[in-house]
Amino acid sequence: QVQLVESGGGLVQAGGSLRLSCAVSGRSVRNYDMAWFRQAPGQERDFVAAIRRNGGNTYYADRVRGRFTISRDSDKNTVYLQMNMLKSEDTGVYYCAADSTLILSSLRNSVNWEYWGQGNQVTVSS
Repeated sequence: QVQLVESGGGLVQAGGSLRLSCAVSGRSVRNYDMAWFRQAPGQERDFVAAIRRNGGNTYYADRVRGRFTISRDSDKNTVYLQMNMLKSEDTGVYYCAADSTLILSSLRNSVNWEYWGQGNQVTVSS
């Protein structure tokens, strides 16, 4: 069983930065595809970024590419989402997700991911 615990959210002004952390317990982070999703009020959970278990390739939603960076630290068993140049539309609850069986075409759909963190609020004021 994998457990995910997120931290690092908060309130920031537009143009600022935040770093989210997702601590993984129960299994090594290297054995899992890891991702971040965002859910705004009244909306579905949208893909933000992912990092593959094999090779560490990264993938981003178009709206965050060039501003956000996903990374992992195997020694700390933690995945990060560095968010720069934040915009008000980045506001939402950010969820960390993990899965060990996905194919590339399944990464961007939240329904395909097995394990989820509790969510962490990010609010960007304009």
